[in-house]
Amino acid sequence: MTTTLTGNRTADPACSVDEGAVLLIDKPEGWTSFDVVARIRAGLKVRKVGHAGTLDPLATGLLIVCTGRKTKEISRYSCLDKEYEGEMVLGARTKSFDAETPVYEQRSTDGVDATAVRSACAQFLGAQKQTPPMWSAVKKRGKPLYKYARKGLTVDRPTRDITIHTLEVPAVELPRVMFRVVCSKGTYIRALVEDIGLRLGCGAYLASLRRTRIGPFAVADALSIEQALRRRDPVASGTP
Repeated sequence: MTTTLTGNRTADPACSVDEGAVLLIDKPEGWTSFDVVARIRAGLKVRKVGHAGTLDPLATGLLIVCTGRKTKEISRYSCLDKEYEGEMVLGARTKSFDAETPVYEQRSTDGVDATAVRSACAQFLGAQKQTPPMWSAVKKRGKPLYKYARKGLTVDRPTRDITIHTLEVPAVELPRVMFRVVCSKGTYIRALVEDIGLRLGCGAYLASLRRTRIGPFAVADALSIEQALRRRDPVASGTP
């Protein structure tokens, strides 16, 4: 049996989180995905807990957390397409490709307008290769890349196959650009923004990011961490 715990409904509420649950969590800014897993594990006193797709600490939004027997099916959720809404800043670059590290290079945005931005974004639609950022948890020789990056080192890392299904730009208020993207698993939105900035010739970094959907699961149905912890007893006892 499976429990899917959301803000609007609980599927199969007679099943407890210990036996196997899929929790839709709205991750707050500043938390790592591991922080969320650790809090759920401690708060619900469940031994097996895992998440289905990392969100960077500065990002917010939907994180699927599996407990109990459902941890065996994490790959079922992690392989789903993702949807994000975000904001990039043109005319500046950072080492991490987002606001986690300071701006180290600034360039003029003269000649860049909304038409140029949308045209550049359109060139990234479809299947492509992407190189993971140095500031990421991807491992090289058993060590996360960000540990090399913190020492000022850059190491070779293999590209990965990704697909950008949708890349919309609803608003351009230079130097800020609002965007919405639907992409395959394994896509680094930070790296996408960096590449867009290079294509425009002015540089760019990711200022904010929110994951709004994973496959059919929407952040609108997600619970805060504390809400999920408070809902444990009603779910386990079969009360919606």
